[in-house]
Amino acid sequence: MPRPVILFSAQWTEMPLEGLLLKASEWGYQGLELCCGGDHFDVGRAQNEDDYCQNKLELLARHDLGVLVLSNHRVGQAVGDVIGEQHQSILPEHVWGDGKPEGVQKRAIEEMKATIRAAQKLGVSVVSGFTGSPVWARILGYPALSPEALAAGCRKLVQQWLPILDVCRECGVRFAAEVHPGQMAFDYHSADMLLHDLRDRDEFGFTLDPSHLHWQGVDPVEFVRHFGERIYHVHMKDAAIRLDGRSSLLNSGLAHGDVRRGWEPRVPGRGGINWEEFIRALNTAGYGGPLSVEIRDAGFAPEAGAEEACKFVRRLDFEAAHK
Repeated sequence: MPRPVILFSAQWTEMPLEGLLLKASEWGYQGLELCCGGDHFDVGRAQNEDDYCQNKLELLARHDLGVLVLSNHRVGQAVGDVIGEQHQSILPEHVWGDGKPEGVQKRAIEEMKATIRAAQKLGVSVVSGFTGSPVWARILGYPALSPEALAAGCRKLVQQWLPILDVCRECGVRFAAEVHPGQMAFDYHSADMLLHDLRDRDEFGFTLDPSHLHWQGVDPVEFVRHFGERIYHVHMKDAAIRLDGRSSLLNSGLAHGDVRRGWEPRVPGRGGINWEEFIRALNTAGYGGPLSVEIRDAGFAPEAGAEEACKFVRRLDFEAAHK
């Protein structure tokens, strides 16, 4: 059977969950990647209220939808980052607390452990999110990051995530770290380095969004071919590159939608990704999980984009030949 096509709810957290479910069902989605944010999912309530998760499942079921993945990108970011004022706007108040970096990281680790346990209550086997990075600010900066400092940063991040992965092992849940700029694993070789340091921790794998590789010049198909067994989740988002001699792949700090940027996220099918080869690579790798549509196209009405993307991905996906 083709893979389930689901909607990533992170871009919709200002919309009440029930309203989004009504629309997602009408658009043709089969479920959600449920984001911890807005009224979509509250980790604390999942911990403290016996019927909270069951009520969420029943709400989705009334719209013929399921929860296939739980995501907590913002809190995951604070586990491995160098904490600064910029994190206050993305973190729940109880995680930010007094803003002292060591305390923020400790609370973020506990919140991610609670997220894993909440996923178990939901019957969800994958939690997707960011890891943060203790060295990202120096990746492209000056003075240059030495190989020794890079390796030390990777080891530090592994130590920060091991307690969370221990809870994953206890709960039978896998963590899928999104390969993304700003993370420890942001391209092919950084992902390889991180997996090497994690060694036998099968609870840790990747969320692959091909758009974040495409604009860096990395072929998503090659990533799938090498890391296929560690791809635990997939985001469906396209990207358009428009280098005109003035624009930059680093985007000059310009906001999404600015025509001076060197690349932009696109609704799937409206950018430069070779989706046919990407799906064939997923089939060869044996990936049978959901395809999660993420809408971040500044030039496309979100609801129209979500409806079009669902139809596109459902047409695009196909079952591998049986050998």
